[in-house]
Parts: sequence; C-alpha cells; structure tokens
Amino acid sequence: MPKTVLVVEDEPTLRETLAEALESEGYRAVQAGDGKAGLALFRSEHPDLVLLDLMLPELSGLEVTRQVRAESTVPIVMLTARDAEVDKVVGLELGADDYVTKPFSFRELLARIRAVARRGRLEPPGRKSQLKVGDLEIDRHRFEVRMKGRVITLTPKEFELLALLANAPGRVFGRDELLDAVWGRDGFVEPRTVDVHVARLRRKFTEARVAPPGVETVRGVGYRFRDPVAS
Repeated sequence: MPKTVLVVEDEPTLRETLAEALESEGYRAVQAGDGKAGLALFRSEHPDLVLLDLMLPELSGLEVTRQVRAESTVPIVMLTARDAEVDKVVGLELGADDYVTKPFSFRELLARIRAVARRGRLEPPGRKSQLKVGDLEIDRHRFEVRMKGRVITLTPKEFELLALLANAPGRVFGRDELLDAVWGRDGFVEPRTVDVHVARLRRKFTEARVAPPGVETVRGVGYRFRDPVAS
C-alpha cells in the first residue's frame, strides 16, 4: 500500500503540482486548502507524513502543528515563504520535524520525504530495540520512552535523537554527526535544528514532572548522554 502524504497548502497551483509530483513517485496524496480542512483530513485519512504551509486561512499552520502533535507523532514538514529564523524555530518547537523555505525544488522536498521513510525501514547494526540507561527506558518496537515508569510522548525526530545518544553513553556526538544520523545526509537542515530538538526533549521531561534525561551539552562540539557508570 502506498504511503499517504497530506498536502496542506492554500495556493491551488502549488498544492496540485505537489500532489501530482508525489503521486508520480508512488505516493498517495490528499489535499487541503486551509488549516481547518487539513486538520479534518489528518484525522480521517491518517497520513504517513504531513506537508504543511505555515500561512493558511481558517487555522494557521502553527496551530495545525500544535493540534496534530497533541494527537500523533506523524512526521511534519513545514512549507513556508518566510526566511526569518524565528518562524522556523517556533515551528520546530511546536513539534514539526523539518522545514522547506519557498521557493524550493521538488527534488529537495522528495529527498526529505525519502529520508523519513528510510529511517522508518532501516535498523542500523548495533542499535538495540530495547534500551535501559538508569531510570530511562526506550522501546523501539513500541516507539515508547519511559522515565521512572512514566511514559514521555516524543516526536519521531526527538525519539531518534534520544535513542542515538542513550545507545552510546559518554560518547560525544558532533552536531553534523547527529544531523546525518537523525535527519539524513539529504535532510537540508541547519545545525541549529539539533539544539532546538534537544531543548524540546528536556522540556517534555520537565513538563511530565520527571528529571530530564542526561543529555549534556559539550560546548563547541555537540552533545553526549551522561554515562551513569562514570557519574
């Protein structure tokens, strides 16, 4: 069965062009011209990925992101004409996984979609399906994270980032290395994206009233998961 992509874009020509291009690549595309309709289609069609414009009538793309993320971990790629970093950061903080700034090439967009699909299919060697580090438990089969028995809801990128770091306690990962491993070499994302996702990870654990996992910042380099044996 083909993967379903929900395209939420108010500009008809772009929306239809994207849908046709996606279908020519073997995807099933469903379309919405405003945020309210997009949210309704998301709930009825259960897409595998959402392409979401930020500037939408009825309901903004940011509000759609907020509501989708409250219900699902489906990957969200924002489509925006805005160049300001603050808009991208707000979208990422709300739970979007990536962004594409208009004008963009379909080749770039398709690369991001394929990277998401590839990460879902492949299980790199040495990566455990179940992992326990201190009070943190990660179950890849159930896509579930627990801290002291309490379930913490994460987006796919947050989950992959935490699992990668926790799988190698004490090892320092550079930002570029994390981008390659979690977003893919063809992800076209900025190093700042890693910082935003780490901040979101920490906040979600704090909001759940449990101690954040031991993800430490290594200034000028990247991040590492604190080794409980060395602590």
